[in-house]
Amino acid sequence: MPRLLSALLHMRRDPRMLKVPPYLSALCVIVGVVWLFLLPLDDYSRRTYISENAILPGQVHTYFGGSDQNVFRAFRYEIDELKDKTNIEINDGIEKIYKGIGLKVGRQNYTFMSAGKDYSGENVYAILQAPRGDATEAIVLVTAWKNIKNEWNRSAVALGLTLARYFKRWSLWSKDIIIVTPPDSRAGMQAWVDAYHDAHDTSKVASLPIKSGALQGALALDFPQEERYESLQVIYDGVNGQQPNLDLFNSVILIAAGQMGMGQTFIHDMKQHSDQYDARLKTMLRGMLNQGLGQSTGPHSSFIPYHVDAVTVQPVGQGWHDEMGLGRIVEGTFRSLNNLLEKLHQSFFFYILMNRDRFVSIGTYLPSAMLIAANFTIMAINLWIKSGKEDKKTGTTDRELLLPLITVAICQFLGGVPLAVFSHISSNLLVPVFLGFVACNAAFPFVMSSLVQSVIARSPVSLQQYQLIKCFSLLLLGMFLSALATLNFSLALIIGLLATPISFARSWPDSLVAARVLYMALLQIISPPVVLLVASAMLGPQLGGSALDGLHLVLEEAVFGWNVLGMYTPLVLWAVWWPAWIVGCLVTLGRPIEETEKTKQA
Repeated sequence: MPRLLSALLHMRRDPRMLKVPPYLSALCVIVGVVWLFLLPLDDYSRRTYISENAILPGQVHTYFGGSDQNVFRAFRYEIDELKDKTNIEINDGIEKIYKGIGLKVGRQNYTFMSAGKDYSGENVYAILQAPRGDATEAIVLVTAWKNIKNEWNRSAVALGLTLARYFKRWSLWSKDIIIVTPPDSRAGMQAWVDAYHDAHDTSKVASLPIKSGALQGALALDFPQEERYESLQVIYDGVNGQQPNLDLFNSVILIAAGQMGMGQTFIHDMKQHSDQYDARLKTMLRGMLNQGLGQSTGPHSSFIPYHVDAVTVQPVGQGWHDEMGLGRIVEGTFRSLNNLLEKLHQSFFFYILMNRDRFVSIGTYLPSAMLIAANFTIMAINLWIKSGKEDKKTGTTDRELLLPLITVAICQFLGGVPLAVFSHISSNLLVPVFLGFVACNAAFPFVMSSLVQSVIARSPVSLQQYQLIKCFSLLLLGMFLSALATLNFSLALIIGLLATPISFARSWPDSLVAARVLYMALLQIISPPVVLLVASAMLGPQLGGSALDGLHLVLEEAVFGWNVLGMYTPLVLWAVWWPAWIVGCLVTLGRPIEETEKTKQA
């Protein structure tokens, strides 16, 4: 043992050991990426299953149908009469129907401002009090007047009214049922959920006049089409990449695909799924992109941050299934939730779906993002060791910390500038201001580098100071991404991969000017504004518009998400990734005094 300790101490002082961390850091990134692409294999993923035995999905006979179809058609006719009315007139008509059924009705006004636009309206909702309950628990059915694509959700609203009338006839409910009809699928739903949990700003959102108990689950209907449908898509992504309990998702799938015979249920627009590696990988990557963006994907998204499990059910295509089949899916799901004695808790809240019936749990996929985040920490530790200069007289390590700490702090606080600007300017200025910011961002590192040397340092910056600047920045980046990976795996992984070149940024001597220029060009390409610009430009043509249309949509969605939905993706982009990128550029552009003197001597 003494010999082993002596050997280890000797190795610690060996200068060759300082050459290992960069290779170890690169290995972490490579293994993290390979790990990700192994997930679709059978050995790493597994079939879904129900953890909560009390749910019993698909085990009860559903009775919705028959004469209820005539009721649905009658309600749809009444909905048609309200199509061109104002929000208030529409709610007057819906309230009249609810009161005719015998339900308690509430209405709520709200007003949000985002990017100079006014998102205001009035929600209407009804509460069916459970004959066997004490108003301590409730289940929610959402039938928004406009779906997430701003289409008239005609059949969903009519079906919601029909189900309300149907549920009223049954005495088996132990939980209250709330049917909510907001004018849109995002702002109105967010206002209602915030107010239900008393987390709203009373100057913008009115309090709810009537409430029930704790929400146990929610189901939203996205059904704008009139004709019969072929298959069913289940949408489950929440704000900031949060997801509902997997048991709820599995229950809806089992009821639809098993009990109702809708075999073509699918996720992430993967209607044709071969269940082979390539299809699983494509589904996984689509899910990760949705999770990484953190945007609302339907009315259900507003519930999940409040630990209320929710999904949106969307009929797709033309086939032989009708609205009665969708109603029986809602009935079967509500009957399952009605069985619960407590909230869903046994299954997974963190998972990646490869198909409707195959998933990967957090314990399997998390190492991928953690390895990529670890590469920044490894490089930070390496730079801290390299920056230590041992004084021959005192035998102590002397590090100049003031300049590096001030520089990194300034870079971090600078992230608040674009975050504040893009969160408050009007919609028509988003694109021109962002394009101007992209141009300024390209020149900003050069200006910042000059300021560091002439204003902050007031003298030539040493190699040790550049090492410490990069060390502190990478330490923060690694810490942020490691914590983020446990909350939003996809966002942490995406930013970690895009920021990886920052780990290997270094100050180049004057004899290697070409290397400095090439590496600076690489950093400019992977800068946050450029990546956002390119990704948005690619989105525009896919939506039938121009590249600028795609950019405007992305920026407006980001502002709306930040101001209304509480989405933190812009915060991660501008306060975590962008400051680290600035530091990477400063180090690359830096000309340490030691390197300059070596060049002159040569």
